[in-house]
Amino acid sequence: MMSQLQKLFQRIDKSKIFQSFVIAVIVVSALTVGAHTYSLHPTVEFALNWMDVGITAFFLIELVIRFIASKGIKDFFSKGWNIFDTIIVLGSLYPAAGSAMLLARLLRIFRVLRLVSMIPELRLLVNSLLKAIPQMGYIALLMFVIFYIYAAMGSMMFADINPVLWQDVSISMLTLFRIATFEDWTDIMYETMAVYELSWIFYLTFIFLTAFVFLNMMVGAILEVMGEEHRNAREELADSNSLPATQGQVNELQAQIAELKTLLSKTSDNTNSNK
Repeated sequence: MMSQLQKLFQRIDKSKIFQSFVIAVIVVSALTVGAHTYSLHPTVEFALNWMDVGITAFFLIELVIRFIASKGIKDFFSKGWNIFDTIIVLGSLYPAAGSAMLLARLLRIFRVLRLVSMIPELRLLVNSLLKAIPQMGYIALLMFVIFYIYAAMGSMMFADINPVLWQDVSISMLTLFRIATFEDWTDIMYETMAVYELSWIFYLTFIFLTAFVFLNMMVGAILEVMGEEHRNAREELADSNSLPATQGQVNELQAQIAELKTLLSKTSDNTNSNK
């Protein structure tokens, strides 16, 4: 009985219609969360609250279906996306009443993130980003070193010109972050150029390193990992598609061998009868 129920839930879980319906419910859930931020009629607010309860119940049922469709607790929680969905669904069960209403609504906002676990393309992007974090970490460390060096230099040279922007290293790093994002950086440069004419070298070299070199290194690291993920996904898809064809070839070969055995046995019987 359990095996039949498990097979039924596996068919439901893998059904494209069911997955599309889950995605539609996630979108409706996001819209209801956004609707709560407006001043609505009490009747509409009441309807949205009941809709939110129904959505929460549906997510819980969908999670139970996926759990039963898996091969056990270990198999279910061996997949990181199942753990993520479980946390999101259990978090949305937090009662939205009294002083806890704000926290409950904040937890329900994160149900929108379930789109990532339901859509394979989004899962691929997130997996690529997570796998690129180690490489990006080293790039970020090198960027911090450059920020610190330039911040120390800027504090030493420009603190007397504008203490608000260059008083110490920490404030100077905030100013450099502003420059790296191109937020009115020319005003800062012209202010120091009035005292140090060659201070433009300081700004241009810093922008070249941060905005061009390090940013492109970050993008390159992500694209490299994303390319590997796409290649692995294509290989897995090719392997899964080749398995039925290989099994079919084996079955065809077995049938041909059986026909040859039949022909050989008939030939042997005819030879014996002739003798």
